[in-house]
Amino acid sequence: MSRPVSWWSRAASATVGVLVTGLAAALVVAVLAVPNRLEDVERTSFVRLPAEAIVFLAVVLLLPPAMHRLRTVLVATACVLLALVAVSTLLDIGFFQVLNRPFDPMIDWQYAGSLVETVRGSAGGAWGEGLLVAAAALLLALVVLPPLAVLRVTHAAERHRRGALQAIAGLAAVWLVLGVLDARTGSGPVASHRASAYVYDQVSRVPSVLRDRREFGRAAEADPARDVPAADLLTGLRGKDVLVVFVESLGRVALEDPDISPEVVDVLDAGTRRLERADFAARSAFLTSPTFGAGSWLAHATLQTGLWVDSQQRYDLLVTSSRLTLTRLFARAGWRTVASVPANTRDWPQGAFYGFDHLYDSRNVGYRGPRFGYPNMPDQYTLDAFHRLELAPADRRPVMAEIDLITSHAPWSKVPRMVPPSEVGDGSVFKGMPRTLESEADIWPDPDRVRAAYAGAVAYSLEALVSFVLTHGDEDTVVVMLGDHQPATIVSGPDAGFDVPVAVLARDPAVLAAVDGWGWGEGLRPDADAPVWRMDAFRDEFLAAYGPDGHTGVLPAGAR
Repeated sequence: MSRPVSWWSRAASATVGVLVTGLAAALVVAVLAVPNRLEDVERTSFVRLPAEAIVFLAVVLLLPPAMHRLRTVLVATACVLLALVAVSTLLDIGFFQVLNRPFDPMIDWQYAGSLVETVRGSAGGAWGEGLLVAAAALLLALVVLPPLAVLRVTHAAERHRRGALQAIAGLAAVWLVLGVLDARTGSGPVASHRASAYVYDQVSRVPSVLRDRREFGRAAEADPARDVPAADLLTGLRGKDVLVVFVESLGRVALEDPDISPEVVDVLDAGTRRLERADFAARSAFLTSPTFGAGSWLAHATLQTGLWVDSQQRYDLLVTSSRLTLTRLFARAGWRTVASVPANTRDWPQGAFYGFDHLYDSRNVGYRGPRFGYPNMPDQYTLDAFHRLELAPADRRPVMAEIDLITSHAPWSKVPRMVPPSEVGDGSVFKGMPRTLESEADIWPDPDRVRAAYAGAVAYSLEALVSFVLTHGDEDTVVVMLGDHQPATIVSGPDAGFDVPVAVLARDPAVLAAVDGWGWGEGLRPDADAPVWRMDAFRDEFLAAYGPDGHTGVLPAGAR
């Protein structure tokens, strides 16, 4: 004989059931109502009426019993859609925080591998693995819990059909009244049709994505530089070593935000004065990058090819095209072309597209020092190794190089200290230094400390470059220094633009005279009203400036 269930056990069970159902309903509302940008989240965000849920429950409850298969299909579809909205909202929040744009499911999934590597490199060891496990667990929860919440709420409504229909009618009336009063999303307690809108947006944009593929492919093949004779290429730079130096995350905010800029501005202005005493001069302005917060390779490809490469889809198309890079054009004109990409720890298949004669990465520059978080070597070493391996040999051709400085890569912790140039050696001088520096855990809980760390990292990268030019530069040195993109929104803010500083630096006056027509200002730091070009204009403007006198065959209309 079974043991009778006591009254309090039944009451406790009922209470738990009501609580679980209430939590499930709250989760459904939260998924449908929460904004996809953190700055839009308000206390009222979670008390808005989700029209999708009201309509869904009404349809499910009003279907006759004979249509149970249709009811099952509707419930399953709702489960899938809610999980999709939950995951997309989380990804949108992350992408807005870093890239200042929403997640693009048709393209951005390809960044997953790079993101995992960045987390592991930035927060090594158990902490980095723990972050990845936590992120995976969160994504799994968003895939599993919202569908379970839909099932719980639906079954509860079906068990109490009459009361549920009455509640739905009341909520619908409230929603309509608030709608008439124009109290919709953002200003009142009425949720937008997030799930349906999301699906509609993704389906409706497929034709434009396909059209963009076709148009970009045609643009990549229609290269105005292809027919320029080698003898007419870069004649104004013959005999010069031309170094295109990308400073990671060097954005306009580093020069103009009063909470960040003093340290960076001091380095640039002091560097300009020191370089002038060594007879170097610079011209500077701004370029608009195609990317924000990350995706450096998009900016590199844009500068190199003269095409606007603002998505992974375009990048993937580009590297399979016959478009001539700036590197290949230098090679046609007789330069040895190399790349220094210290962040790379394995082979780089896309590097073949750029046409470098040689690639340097973390494996072949002889570094014997410690890692500094994500940056696996200090910028000072990267530049010193480049000089030793490429510029120091006496019997050589002029070199054109793309050099990536990565100390200023997020998370901007463990910034090394400069050492005397003569002591850089194989990097052993840096041993023990990371242990004396702040970690990500020290910095990232406080946005003000993140911004200060960013400023210090950028200042270090710029100081390393100035020191390199003063130590190793000569009459035949030409440096194009620029940022690849603005830093993440935790530094730049949610409304920052895409501009990055750029400067051309040389000792030979003829090199700078060739760009007088650009209207760029003097010094390494551009004025606030300096010209702003899109980054894809740079390649052909550069080729025109340093081609034969009067030659503008590769200059695009409207580039200036």
